[in-house]
Amino acid sequence: MRITNKIMQKNNLSNINTNKIYKDKLSTQMSTQKKINRPSDDPVIAIRALRLRSNVTEITQYYSKNIPDANSWIDVTEDALKTLSNVVTGMINQCNKGAAGYLKTEDRQIALEQLKALGEEVYSTGDADYAGRYVFTGYRTDTSLSFGKAENTNYSITEQLTSSAIDSVTKVIIPEHNGKDLLDLNSSNYMDADMQAIDDEEISTVEVHRIRLAYGSCSDYSTVDGTKYPDVSPKITYTDANGQKQTWGGFKNPADPASTGDIQLVHSYEDPYAVVSNDPDAIVYVPETGEIFLGENRYKTLMGTKDDDTTVGNEAEIQVTYEKSSWQKGDLRPEHYFYCESSPRTEESTLYNKTYLSGNAERQDIEYDVGFNQTIRVNSTADQCFQHGIGREVDDLVNAMKDVQELEGIKANLDKLLESAVEGSNEEAVLKKQLKATEKALTFAKDKEQRLFERGITTFQGYLDDANLCITECGTRSKKLELVENRTQNQKTTFETLKSQNEDIDITEVMIYLSSAELTYQAALMATGKVSQTTLLNFI
Repeated sequence: MRITNKIMQKNNLSNINTNKIYKDKLSTQMSTQKKINRPSDDPVIAIRALRLRSNVTEITQYYSKNIPDANSWIDVTEDALKTLSNVVTGMINQCNKGAAGYLKTEDRQIALEQLKALGEEVYSTGDADYAGRYVFTGYRTDTSLSFGKAENTNYSITEQLTSSAIDSVTKVIIPEHNGKDLLDLNSSNYMDADMQAIDDEEISTVEVHRIRLAYGSCSDYSTVDGTKYPDVSPKITYTDANGQKQTWGGFKNPADPASTGDIQLVHSYEDPYAVVSNDPDAIVYVPETGEIFLGENRYKTLMGTKDDDTTVGNEAEIQVTYEKSSWQKGDLRPEHYFYCESSPRTEESTLYNKTYLSGNAERQDIEYDVGFNQTIRVNSTADQCFQHGIGREVDDLVNAMKDVQELEGIKANLDKLLESAVEGSNEEAVLKKQLKATEKALTFAKDKEQRLFERGITTFQGYLDDANLCITECGTRSKKLELVENRTQNQKTTFETLKSQNEDIDITEVMIYLSSAELTYQAALMATGKVSQTTLLNFI
């Protein structure tokens, strides 16, 4: 085969172009710091790069966003729970002071103010939020735990209780005379005939069984658009010994023998204790205080409820349904705790927590993805720590102390009047009799107060244990999150290293190759130039 100069020129130009392409490839790698610039350069590297980049992006999301966000949520929750723990500890300290001995008047006023302040603080702490999301309200992160202002929204609430929720409460009985009693006594009416009739023999105490609802100021009728529904008495549902559901409900009218209701409506300004203590079958509803008093027979019936381990449901559960429409600032929203319906009897009604009554209550756990196929719960729900009983227990203590203060004021007034009374006069005799009755009532009231303080120690300690348990759970989650963060950091470093090894060039190596290609390119140009100068005429 004859090789002409033209063929040699073409071959040289082709080789120079190939060398130029190689040099361009190396130059591109030097400028981009990447092995390939398009998938066709090396499909294996391209596929591996896609997978590694996906892994790096995912783990960066975990490490740089999800884990810090989860950690912040847990920190906010833990801080609020520590505040709650301090508040409840303060309540226990006040109860210890009260249980240690009878408080003096000035000490009682201090304890009263402190308990009020602590009671107001306990639920406001539950409105803690992180980045505009309330941390104790489960999935309803856009809804505060308590009402921010007074509202009139009607709720039908169903509380799920057990027999342990039934307690006993003592009442100092002070009989009235023509609508007036010892508490109405003052320096201007102590010689009135009704006041002179006061006798210490009349003063006594009665203990009754009580279901204390989560709220006071409940409804004795429902108002929707100005229309009254007088049939909203509480409804108590329980399971009898035969496993059958039984319900007590409907208002009973004592003046109407044909009345078929089970529950008697008695307002707080009347005498609900006398009604229930004289009737073993009585169920007395006091809407102002949110209390249901039980006669002895009703009490024994509910205390006899027991759970059957062989069945799915809880036969020991006692359901109490009632309505409340007046809400004050600081009241806990019922939708965070109970099966309830807002604005019943209207088309706009909203049903909350539908699964609660079925026995398969949905846990409103907020979980963050913090690793590959790994999640961690970051929230604690209000029913675990911010319970209604804390505020209701404070209310009982405050009311008991107020009763003692009121009687102490009457006693101080009688002592002053007695000092100025003429010895041996009828006035002196009346004042001594009134003072004796007051001292007896005061003794009963102080005894009730002290026993409430003693009970409060145990009750608040239970709430403190719940708060500390939640704090411990937050600490456990935080520690677990720290371990996950360390592992994720190592994984992030590993994947980034693999990604770099797969995609990035070795600059030293590429630089050597580029210098070699440059040298080869220059040599090729020189060789081609030499060859191009020789033609067939040089041989003639």
